[in-house]
Amino acid sequence: MDKTVAGIAGGAGYTGGELIRILLGHPGVRIAWVLSKSHAGQPLHKVHQDLVGQTDACFADRPTETPDVLFLCMGHGESRRYLQENEVDSRTRVIDLSQDFRLPGANIISDRSFVYGLPELDREAIRNARNVANPGCFATAIQLGLLPLAKAGLLDEVATTGITGSTGAGQSLSPTSHFSWRADNISAYKTLEHQHIAEITASLRKLQPHRTPAVHFIPWRGDFTRGIFISSQLRCEAGLEDIQQLYEDHYADHPFTHTTRDTVFLKQAINTNQCLIQLEMSGDRLVVHSVIDNLLKGASGQAVQNMNLLFGHEEAAGLRLKASYF
Repeated sequence: MDKTVAGIAGGAGYTGGELIRILLGHPGVRIAWVLSKSHAGQPLHKVHQDLVGQTDACFADRPTETPDVLFLCMGHGESRRYLQENEVDSRTRVIDLSQDFRLPGANIISDRSFVYGLPELDREAIRNARNVANPGCFATAIQLGLLPLAKAGLLDEVATTGITGSTGAGQSLSPTSHFSWRADNISAYKTLEHQHIAEITASLRKLQPHRTPAVHFIPWRGDFTRGIFISSQLRCEAGLEDIQQLYEDHYADHPFTHTTRDTVFLKQAINTNQCLIQLEMSGDRLVVHSVIDNLLKGASGQAVQNMNLLFGHEEAAGLRLKASYF
């Protein structure tokens, strides 16, 4: 099989850097160019300094060849603007990591229609798509914890709390991203109004249309750099053993989402494309814990997983990553 030629727009940020790292080790991909207006002409390793010795490629200010796939690693609103202002060959498939095309009704621009890219929800639609809207990081972790219940029609009103590391806020500085603010600190933000709630609800409605559950989400900022830990609580009349089996069956043929009967924690998932799920129950209250790396399964790793599906690569190609356990 010929290698898939990839272009990356917005390659200087966290998600762009993670994408470069993954694709450099992907056996079926060649990176054609990485765009960054502010760093054009500079070596990639001047920005992503862990790439010293890995590549001598430089950032470009414009595409140098037509890629098979274009990754848009841009801020929200910028991906739509890029496609409006730049001519992208109709043969090029697009994977967008922003929120611009995730929601029904907002997933079309010109002649491009975007499929929501959560493989554990709609793998076949992704395989047959031309363009993919990569899910949000919180949305990925929460949905993977709830999809089996929704598919079985067991999902009730959900109360969810999640904590994320500082990389979830992106590379641009803000008062709450400085080390002096983050260290030894924690805070809630966007309480019950986080932007990912809409895409979570849209996915759950696809699986359980007769009763779409309300998701009440409180996100937290943590004093660590990467990772997301989610705890979702709801009423459930089924027993824990039945629910455990439901989850194990649901994810049996998905390479990156696993249910465990042991306690889950962030270090199991950091630096991997995995989502680990643990179930707990007290009376009729079910708690679903789910952990991911926000920059990998929550962003660039999932984007490569979607690319693998689009181009017929093995789904896990380039994504057999070692957890940063120690």
